[in-house]
Amino acid sequence: MDDSLLPVVYLSVLVALLAIAGIFLFRQVLRTRKVETALTRLQNKLTKGPGTAQEYYELGSIYLDKKLYSQAIAQFQKALKSKDLKEAENAALVYNALGYAYAAQEQYDLAIRQYKEALEKQPKYVTALNNLGFAYEKKQLVTQAIEAYEQALAIDPKNGTAKRRTESLKRRVATPA
Repeated sequence: MDDSLLPVVYLSVLVALLAIAGIFLFRQVLRTRKVETALTRLQNKLTKGPGTAQEYYELGSIYLDKKLYSQAIAQFQKALKSKDLKEAENAALVYNALGYAYAAQEQYDLAIRQYKEALEKQPKYVTALNNLGFAYEKKQLVTQAIEAYEQALAIDPKNGTAKRRTESLKRRVATPA
């Protein structure tokens, strides 16, 4: 290879890497802008008057992503009180998200209660079962955690989270400390 081509190759690689980084940065800016626009729109609408369960859930989900758990909890509770929350499947989503917010604040008893509510509304809700197992783990209730993960596996045998956690917990129970 000619020595005079070497700087051109290096420069080309550098330009390509910068272009790729620029594309990823641009995509992230667009995503962030979309979320911030939705946040502003929902906050403005909900401060002017009551909203729908869907709007409260969306705002709560944005707060969850931003790790603003107490605000998320308030929005999910409003969604549950909303008169237009009729379908059990939608209620299960809200209860699960509410449980997740409580778990993020290490309020595992409240999280467990919410996950159980979600499962009453939708008994085959695998995500709620995984979350319930996690909350039981955090409370050191290994037997209940294994049961929750095994229920998730009964519904979805390919559930990687439930498989890993069940195996790990069973090893922990089998191996005396």
